Amino acid sequence: MAFATSRRIDFPMIDLAGIVYYPRFWDLAHRFYEESWEYTCNIHYNELLQKHRIGFPLVHSEANFLHPLSYGDTAVCNISVKNIGNTSITWFIEIFNQSETLCWSATQTTVCTNMDSIKDKIPVPEWIRNGLSKIFLE
Repeated sequence: MAFATSRRIDFPMIDLAGIVYYPRFWDLAHRFYEESWEYTCNIHYNELLQKHRIGFPLVHSEANFLHPLSYGDTAVCNISVKNIGNTSITWFIEIFNQSETLCWSATQTTVCTNMDSIKDKIPVPEWIRNGLSKIFLE
Protein backbone atom coordinates (compact mmCIF):
# COMPACT_ATOMS: atom_id res chain seq x y z
CA MET A 1 0.00 0.00 0.00
CA ALA A 2 1.36 3.41 -0.95
CA PHE A 3 2.07 6.25 1.45
CA ALA A 4 -0.41 9.04 0.66
CA THR A 5 -0.35 12.69 1.65
CA SER A 6 -1.29 16.07 0.20
CA ARG A 7 -0.54 19.78 0.20
CA ARG A 8 -1.89 22.94 -1.41
CA ILE A 9 -0.19 24.47 -4.45
CA ASP A 10 1.01 27.89 -3.32
CA PHE A 11 1.73 31.01 -5.40
CA PRO A 12 5.57 30.67 -5.31
CA MET A 13 5.25 27.27 -7.02
CA ILE A 14 3.65 28.53 -10.24
CA ASP A 15 5.02 30.15 -13.38
CA LEU A 16 3.63 32.94 -15.58
CA ALA A 17 1.21 30.49 -17.20
CA GLY A 18 -0.38 29.97 -13.76
CA ILE A 19 0.65 26.32 -13.47
CA VAL A 20 3.26 24.54 -11.37
CA TYR A 21 6.71 25.33 -12.78
CA TYR A 22 8.09 21.95 -13.86
CA PRO A 23 11.12 21.74 -11.46
CA ARG A 24 8.71 22.22 -8.56
CA PHE A 25 7.36 18.71 -9.16
CA TRP A 26 10.71 17.29 -8.00
CA ASP A 27 10.61 19.61 -5.00
CA LEU A 28 7.09 18.42 -4.18
CA ALA A 29 8.16 14.80 -4.62
CA HIS A 30 11.07 15.29 -2.24
CA ARG A 31 8.89 16.95 0.39
CA PHE A 32 6.44 14.03 0.20
CA TYR A 33 9.37 11.56 0.24
CA GLU A 34 10.68 13.13 3.47
CA GLU A 35 7.23 12.78 5.06
CA SER A 36 7.03 9.12 4.07
CA TRP A 37 9.90 8.17 6.44
CA GLU A 38 7.77 8.87 9.50
CA TYR A 39 5.08 6.54 8.17
CA THR A 40 7.40 3.74 7.04
CA CYS A 41 10.27 3.76 9.56
CA ASN A 42 8.88 5.90 12.41
CA ILE A 43 11.71 8.38 11.94
CA HIS A 44 11.94 11.98 10.80
CA TYR A 45 14.12 12.25 7.70
CA ASN A 46 16.40 14.72 9.49
CA GLU A 47 17.05 12.11 12.20
CA LEU A 48 17.94 9.55 9.55
CA LEU A 49 20.50 11.98 8.12
CA GLN A 50 21.86 13.45 11.36
CA LYS A 51 21.58 10.70 13.98
CA HIS A 52 21.94 7.57 11.87
CA ARG A 53 24.20 9.29 9.31
CA ILE A 54 22.41 7.54 6.44
CA GLY A 55 21.54 9.39 3.23
CA PHE A 56 19.74 8.47 0.04
CA PRO A 57 20.90 10.77 -2.78
CA LEU A 58 18.97 10.56 -6.03
CA VAL A 59 20.96 8.89 -8.82
CA HIS A 60 18.27 8.43 -11.49
CA SER A 61 14.89 10.00 -12.23
CA GLU A 62 12.36 9.50 -15.03
CA ALA A 63 9.25 11.65 -15.00
CA ASN A 64 6.03 12.03 -16.96
CA PHE A 65 4.12 15.32 -17.05
CA LEU A 66 0.49 14.42 -17.70
CA HIS A 67 -1.72 17.29 -16.54
CA PRO A 68 -1.02 20.75 -15.08
CA LEU A 69 -1.47 21.69 -11.45
CA SER A 70 -2.66 25.25 -10.83
CA TYR A 71 -2.45 27.76 -8.02
CA GLY A 72 -4.85 26.69 -5.25
CA ASP A 73 -5.03 23.05 -6.37
CA THR A 74 -4.33 20.28 -3.90
CA ALA A 75 -1.48 17.97 -4.86
CA VAL A 76 -2.17 14.44 -3.65
CA CYS A 77 0.86 12.18 -3.64
CA ASN A 78 1.23 8.40 -3.52
CA ILE A 79 4.70 6.96 -2.91
CA SER A 80 5.56 3.29 -3.28
CA VAL A 81 8.78 1.30 -3.33
CA LYS A 82 9.28 -0.72 -6.53
CA ASN A 83 12.55 -2.39 -5.59
CA ILE A 84 15.13 -2.56 -2.82
CA GLY A 85 18.54 -3.67 -3.99
CA ASN A 86 21.66 -4.20 -1.91
CA THR A 87 22.54 -0.48 -1.90
CA SER A 88 19.66 1.18 -3.78
CA ILE A 89 15.93 1.82 -3.56
CA THR A 90 13.64 2.45 -6.53
CA TRP A 91 10.62 4.59 -5.72
CA PHE A 92 7.40 5.19 -7.68
CA ILE A 93 5.75 8.56 -7.13
CA GLU A 94 2.40 9.77 -8.44
CA ILE A 95 0.98 13.25 -7.95
CA PHE A 96 -2.73 13.79 -8.58
CA ASN A 97 -4.92 16.87 -8.30
CA GLN A 98 -7.96 17.13 -6.02
CA SER A 99 -10.13 15.67 -8.80
CA GLU A 100 -7.97 12.51 -8.85
CA THR A 101 -6.44 13.38 -12.24
CA LEU A 102 -2.89 12.05 -12.51
CA CYS A 103 -0.65 15.07 -13.12
CA TRP A 104 2.90 13.72 -12.73
CA SER A 105 4.56 10.39 -12.16
CA ALA A 106 8.17 9.45 -11.64
CA THR A 107 10.38 6.48 -11.04
CA GLN A 108 13.38 7.49 -8.97
CA THR A 109 16.37 5.55 -7.74
CA THR A 110 18.30 6.53 -4.63
CA VAL A 111 21.49 4.99 -3.33
CA CYS A 112 22.19 4.32 0.35
CA THR A 113 25.25 6.20 1.59
CA ASN A 114 27.11 7.05 4.75
CA MET A 115 26.70 10.80 5.39
CA ASP A 116 30.31 10.97 6.59
CA SER A 117 31.55 9.53 3.31
CA ILE A 118 28.79 10.43 0.86
CA LYS A 119 30.52 8.87 -2.16
CA ASP A 120 30.59 5.42 -0.54
CA LYS A 121 27.56 3.18 -0.98
CA ILE A 122 26.46 1.09 1.97
CA PRO A 123 23.93 -1.75 2.19
CA VAL A 124 20.35 -0.70 2.93
CA PRO A 125 19.92 -1.53 6.65
CA GLU A 126 17.45 -4.28 7.55
CA TRP A 127 15.34 -1.95 9.74
CA ILE A 128 14.83 0.34 6.73
CA ARG A 129 13.94 -2.62 4.49
CA ASN A 130 11.38 -3.71 7.08
CA GLY A 131 9.85 -0.24 7.35
CA LEU A 132 9.67 0.26 3.60
CA SER A 133 7.85 -3.06 3.23
CA LYS A 134 4.72 -1.08 4.26
CA ILE A 135 4.74 0.66 0.88
CA PHE A 136 6.24 -2.03 -1.34
CA LEU A 137 4.55 -2.07 -4.75
CA GLU A 138 3.37 -5.56 -5.58
